[in-house]
Amino acid sequence: MFLLGTLVNGLLIIIGTLLGKLLHRIPENMKGTVMHAIGLAVMVLGLQMGFKSENFLVVILSLVFGTVIGEYFALEDKLNKLGDWLESKIGSKGQGSISQGFVTATLIFVIGAMAIIGALDSGIRGDHSVLYTKSIIDGFTSLILTTTLGIGVLFSAFPVMLYEGLIALFATQIDRFVPQLLMDSFIKEMTATGGIMIFAIGLNLTGITKIRVANLLPGIVVTGIIVSVVYFYGIYF
Repeated sequence: MFLLGTLVNGLLIIIGTLLGKLLHRIPENMKGTVMHAIGLAVMVLGLQMGFKSENFLVVILSLVFGTVIGEYFALEDKLNKLGDWLESKIGSKGQGSISQGFVTATLIFVIGAMAIIGALDSGIRGDHSVLYTKSIIDGFTSLILTTTLGIGVLFSAFPVMLYEGLIALFATQIDRFVPQLLMDSFIKEMTATGGIMIFAIGLNLTGITKIRVANLLPGIVVTGIIVSVVYFYGIYF
């Protein structure tokens, strides 16, 4: 079953959120300190990912053009509106903002190489080990995030399953038409580009900035385009 790893990932995010909700009755000052600690850890993770680039100009161009696209289509506003709609349906008084929890958790769980590599392994080889590892990490992360951001973290499970499921579904075609060298290059530059976004999420969690990180997401697609151009046309920066 090629979707097994994807389903386990979504399930552990939900379980982690529900366990985190049981622990939400902690003092506000402790929540604030925990949030800063999470933010610092996320920033370090983002830096580690960012250093994986072999051509940082690709990362810069991807972020610049991706941000222009994201701002034009106002992706952050659309995600926030979806979160606000969920909040209006189920309510979350005193439980944190559903919109903030949904957007922040979705970005953390979707951005990164493990989601792509794991989904490709699931679809091509039926090997779910990478997604199982990601599921455990995401489960613990969702538990911690829920104690400060609230139940909105739970809803991030659905875009995560959709994203990973689609990659796993089309993995055979991807493997057939995309050369391995191109795929390896894309994963490295995508990881670095995503790492900058993860670093920005960490800055937001610590309260240092309020970067509209969702508007940076098209940068992942732009990375694929630039890397493909470099590979097929031999253009180097």
